[in-house]
Amino acid sequence: MARHEPTLFADDFVFLEAPRWHAGRLWVSDVFDHRVYALGPDGAREQICCVPHRPSGLGFLPDGTPIVVSSKNRKLMRIDGTSIVEYADLSAHAAGDVNDFAIDRHGRVYVGNFGYDYDAGEPRRNTDIHRVDPDGSIRVAASGVEFPNGSVIVNDGRTLVVAETWAGRLTAFDIDEQGLLVGRRVFAELGAREPDGLCADAAGGLWVGCFNTGEFVRVLDGGTITDVIAFDGRGVSCTLGGADGRTLFCTVYRGTVPQLVALERRAAVFSVPVAVEGPSPW
Repeated sequence: MARHEPTLFADDFVFLEAPRWHAGRLWVSDVFDHRVYALGPDGAREQICCVPHRPSGLGFLPDGTPIVVSSKNRKLMRIDGTSIVEYADLSAHAAGDVNDFAIDRHGRVYVGNFGYDYDAGEPRRNTDIHRVDPDGSIRVAASGVEFPNGSVIVNDGRTLVVAETWAGRLTAFDIDEQGLLVGRRVFAELGAREPDGLCADAAGGLWVGCFNTGEFVRVLDGGTITDVIAFDGRGVSCTLGGADGRTLFCTVYRGTVPQLVALERRAAVFSVPVAVEGPSPW
């Protein structure tokens, strides 16, 4: 099993989700600081916009338009310069705060939600993954999912893999001709690890942030783990990027949950050179 030594790329954030490499920069959502940033190759940051109701999932439509989750009011927002404009309102559909998403080559957004009021301490409940189409229509793409978190589309657009955090597993769905998620199966059981954000590489491996253990692991279909990157703290999310597509950017919270609740600025991005580059986005 390969192990890696990460390098600090940028720090002084509150809690970073959904790193995405786009047009030569690393975009991130600072959830509890309510901001989206883009970081240059040297780690220098530019504030892109504010998202008052907590930014989370972040991604780009096929034409390059940036989309960000506005979690607490259960919306997707289009980023227009330094402003945000409503793209889709899921408040009548999602059973909890909207979380992370994946976008396919047709511009369809597959978005999950908590399924219950996490902040109020409600009991855990399974929930739906919704699909938001380019025409604005919203429909259920899959049901009975346990806290769907990070997701990624692989296999040349034919498969969506989602992290079911509390279940400790990665679950795969086929994307049928109508864009529905069918053929549900287990991609990997991660045991005691709680998967959060994830990304794919061109060789079929998934890099997964494990919130409770502070690790990032590379896992193959079936559950074999080939690589581990260990941190003191919480592993959140990751993406592949950089000039050659072979740099793994990991967002980490270097502290405890009580420190996070107190909004201590302990979040950071680390970079790690890896052997396999990221795949084409579509």
